[in-house]
Amino acid sequence: MLDVRGQFPGVGDWHYLDSAATAQKPQAVIDAIAQAYGPEYATVHRGIYQRSSTMTARYEAARGAAASLIGGQAEETVFTRGATEAINLVARALPRAGRTRVLLSALEHHSNIVPWQLAGYAVDVVPLTGDGRIDLDAAAEIISDDHRVVAFAHVSNVLGAVLDARRAADIAHSKGALLLLDGCQAVPRLPVDVAALGCDFYAFSGHKLYGPTGIGCLWGRAELLDTLPPWQGGGSMIDRVTFEETTYLDAPQRFEAGTPHIVGAIGLHAAIDWAQDLSMDAIHAHECALVAETREALRGLGGVTLYGPDDSAGIVSFNVDGVHPHDTATILDDAGVAVRAGHHCAQPLMDRLGVAATARASFAAHSDSSDVAALVRGVEQVKRIFAR
Repeated sequence: MLDVRGQFPGVGDWHYLDSAATAQKPQAVIDAIAQAYGPEYATVHRGIYQRSSTMTARYEAARGAAASLIGGQAEETVFTRGATEAINLVARALPRAGRTRVLLSALEHHSNIVPWQLAGYAVDVVPLTGDGRIDLDAAAEIISDDHRVVAFAHVSNVLGAVLDARRAADIAHSKGALLLLDGCQAVPRLPVDVAALGCDFYAFSGHKLYGPTGIGCLWGRAELLDTLPPWQGGGSMIDRVTFEETTYLDAPQRFEAGTPHIVGAIGLHAAIDWAQDLSMDAIHAHECALVAETREALRGLGGVTLYGPDDSAGIVSFNVDGVHPHDTATILDDAGVAVRAGHHCAQPLMDRLGVAATARASFAAHSDSSDVAALVRGVEQVKRIFAR
């Protein structure tokens, strides 16, 4: 098991089990952000002076680190505000080639539903298997020549179910569609290699990977990014501007209008370095062990409904029978345990589960068995209170 809790000043004795919403930050990331906003701060891509040149090099090094983390190349990696903006970018800018439909699954986050609706795509939905995975057999039956994109969560933010992404890519490509993966929950939890996965686009957010908010990435195959027109205009993304005509830079800069989140990129780089020093394999194994421990303990209490597969990645959703998850979360908070309660920006999934909401415990590298024990004690208290 990993032992890094002492590196997280925001954790201490608090049992923080909401990393799927946003991760706490290790001191190394906090220090990198403070340094970048302090004695190292300067603009990028503009200044002739030395500090600007140095910061530009660091900004682009962060791009390279983000690309390398998922097995891509820097020139294929666009900095965005997060996965939400990355998916919106593709939905709005991707040429449709006469195809008007997108294939989603029943477990998608709203950020992988609403952008497609706003962009005018007709949505088809793949059901789930009995244990809460995307039913790829059904996907193979549903997909048609009218689908431009298949867009699936690599790891479900509610159920923790891990997608067989390679097979999903094969299904998409069998009809000439593209595969976009929402990697928000996957990138902080397991090794990712976009080439091995066979996807065409991959989106993730920095703040779930121990980095700052307001920074994320869209990776896309170079030949696909080259077909996408700019979706926002401004400084930094232009080649030449006149009042009659504007020409644009190549990808990825073409999609990064305006002054970027410079320090966000620096902080993301520090977070990537920190996670890779531990290794994504080690983080994945650590979280899987905690998930197994949690599911076994909660199941042993009785009167607790668990959702998703037993081998979920870092996430356990549950409900105490007869208790609203908001009440569960409030009692747990009194016990020093922080979990998420609600629909988790996945209302269609809640409808399919037949519940209004769930409680969700999600783990991180700093989590340990003390968190599991505190969660279980808190759930026992919930059961005692409502048994009255």
